[in-house]
Amino acid sequence: MEFEITRTRPSLFGDIAHGLGFWTDRSAVHEAAAQGRAVQLQKLIENGASVNIVAVDSITPLHEACIQGQTQCVKLLLDAGAHVDARNIDSSTPLCDACAAGSLECVKLLLEHGAMVNPPLFTFSPLHEACMGGNSKCVQLMIDEGAFMEAHDCHFGTPLHVACARQHLDCVKVLLNAGANVNAAKLHETALHHAAKVKNLELIELLVEFGGNVFARDNLGKKPIQYTRPGSAAAVCLEFYECKLKCLEVNTVTNRAISILGSLCALGIIFFQISFKI
Repeated sequence: MEFEITRTRPSLFGDIAHGLGFWTDRSAVHEAAAQGRAVQLQKLIENGASVNIVAVDSITPLHEACIQGQTQCVKLLLDAGAHVDARNIDSSTPLCDACAAGSLECVKLLLEHGAMVNPPLFTFSPLHEACMGGNSKCVQLMIDEGAFMEAHDCHFGTPLHVACARQHLDCVKVLLNAGANVNAAKLHETALHHAAKVKNLELIELLVEFGGNVFARDNLGKKPIQYTRPGSAAAVCLEFYECKLKCLEVNTVTNRAISILGSLCALGIIFFQISFKI
């Protein structure tokens, strides 16, 4: 049984590449992989269909299968030689897509076939994608496999920034417990700024508990509290922590002053005794 390439939208690049038999809008392999039709996909592979055929957006069938969390199709494609670190037009790899989908089994399969946990990207890493989707188990697995927790996306910052902006508390806990830098900054904006902007009290308390700086200022010169509504729970919480830290600073200065004064007094007595003897 033969399966023909299907076309979903016209494209100049697609028309040119279609003649080369490699680059097309969308192939039957893409369709089978995306829809989880494993039997059809197996037949396509057996009949010689390329598992690395790319659409005009550079998406491969493996990308499609990972986006939809089609574990069986992912395995078939990988076993047939699919490029595990193929990049689409946005530079995302299949591992990025699997993490975004929260498909732990797909993630494991990709890792078993050598997928890069830290691909050289200027955009979202697989860990960023897992945090964006709120997939804490994928976040933990990525960290266990050596994912860079301080990987920096030029638009969204670190994975911790992403998790806080999307209010994924479980992901934030995983990152912080694994040692993520709570005060990492994107344009001087910290995770605590994000938590304040979304007015999430649990996030604010958690970040401060792990050392979040309530006095940090972003590129606009604003502290986290300045992104909350006066009198709101988030504002009261941040105000409490600011006051608490200021009191601690005052106590520290006071205790230091007393210590210095004591030392000076002791020196004064010694000086007096020496002078008296002379």
